[in-house]
Amino acid sequence: MAIHTQELHPGFAAEAGFLDLSRPLDGDAVAAVQAAIDAYPVLVFRDQRLTDGQLRDFAACFGPLEIGRSAARPGRRRLAIPQIGDISNLDVDNNVRALDDRRRLDGLGNRLWHTDASYMPVPVVLGMLHAVVLPPQSPFGNGETEFADMRAAYDALPPATQQAVDPLVAEHDVFWSRAQIGFTEFPAGEREQYPPSQQRLVRRHPVTGRKSLYLSAHASHITGWPVADGRLLLVDLNTHATQSRFVYSHTWRLGDLVIWDNRWTMHRGRPHDETKARDLRRATTLDTGSTLEQAA
Repeated sequence: MAIHTQELHPGFAAEAGFLDLSRPLDGDAVAAVQAAIDAYPVLVFRDQRLTDGQLRDFAACFGPLEIGRSAARPGRRRLAIPQIGDISNLDVDNNVRALDDRRRLDGLGNRLWHTDASYMPVPVVLGMLHAVVLPPQSPFGNGETEFADMRAAYDALPPATQQAVDPLVAEHDVFWSRAQIGFTEFPAGEREQYPPSQQRLVRRHPVTGRKSLYLSAHASHITGWPVADGRLLLVDLNTHATQSRFVYSHTWRLGDLVIWDNRWTMHRGRPHDETKARDLRRATTLDTGSTLEQAA
């Protein structure tokens, strides 16, 4: 089978024809969804009504699932299934978090352009975000999620620049990204639990062979370069890669399920009214090995 798609951004983002993702998918349907993601690294399914268990089961069709930093911490969680990330402004009792709440401040790092979990030795592949509760429109912004096409960004580099960046390796560190917004209050032992990891700066798609920049707010510097030079290069590449011509901005509707491939995209959240509830649930699939082990 094939999934009908309607482009939202040329060659990058598309809306998929309706599938009820709450129902188990057979092998043909899973293959069709994967083929659509290979063609469009940002894929939008409208009008889904998934329980956390159904979201977990759907995501698990595409690989083993990540348990994120927040879910790995001890203590009560709002959501019962650890493989479901709580991308909300709600505390464990479903109250809107205070503006100075430590977990809210940590989560604000998601407003930086980033690739999920690139600070892990084995990073992630697919991210899936499901809109359960959305706040009303406000002058603070409407909580859009923006996605940048890192394949198109690589293609637009001059050939000499492509050749120069192809062999480079960057060090990724979640504590570096959070420090950029002034957040340093991590639980005891978490810095030791998540040491920096090295990742290729350029990756090659295993199906299409197309090359892509692999950037993130977590990327601190270039391995083997003076730190200052590496950081300046990363600033330049991030500025290049997030030009409006490479970016799709997703305006959320209740029931949306957005799937993106972290290997070929960056994304960031945008502001919204923090006095009203916003509840999105995320599932993320893990890669099978380090980017350093994969063909450049």
